[in-house]
Amino acid sequence: MPHLIIEYTANIRKEINIPDLLKQVHQVLLCHRELIPIGGLRSRAIALEEYLVADGTEDDAFVHATLKLGKGRTDEEKKLLCNDLFTVMTNYLASLYNEKYLAISLELYEFTLPTYKLNNIHHRYIQEK
Repeated sequence: MPHLIIEYTANIRKEINIPDLLKQVHQVLLCHRELIPIGGLRSRAIALEEYLVADGTEDDAFVHATLKLGKGRTDEEKKLLCNDLFTVMTNYLASLYNEKYLAISLELYEFTLPTYKLNNIHHRYIQEK
C-alpha cells in the first residue's frame, strides 16, 4: 500500500498522454514520503473499453482515480494528499476539459481491516538510509 488506480474512458486515449499523467500523479505521492512508504507505492492506469457516461448518447468521457491507503493517517494528511493529487489531475486535464465533456474525480479508500501482503521492496529503501 498505497495504490493509485486511474480509470479512464478509451475515447480520450489519443487526446491525452496517460503515461505522462501517471508519472505526474505518482510523483505527487513520492513528494509525501512521510505519509507514503515508497516501497509500497503502486500506480496504474486502466483504459475502459466498455462504459456509459450520462445518458450514453454523446461521446462523453471520464477520468477517475482511486487512492487506496492503509489506516493510520490523520484527516488533515489525507486531505493534503488528495488535494495535491486532484490539483495535478485537473491541471493536466484542463485543456481536454475545456474541449470535451469530461468528468474528473478522485476518491480515497482507506482500509480499516488488515490487508494481506508480502513485499520485499521496502528493504531496498531501508538500506539506503
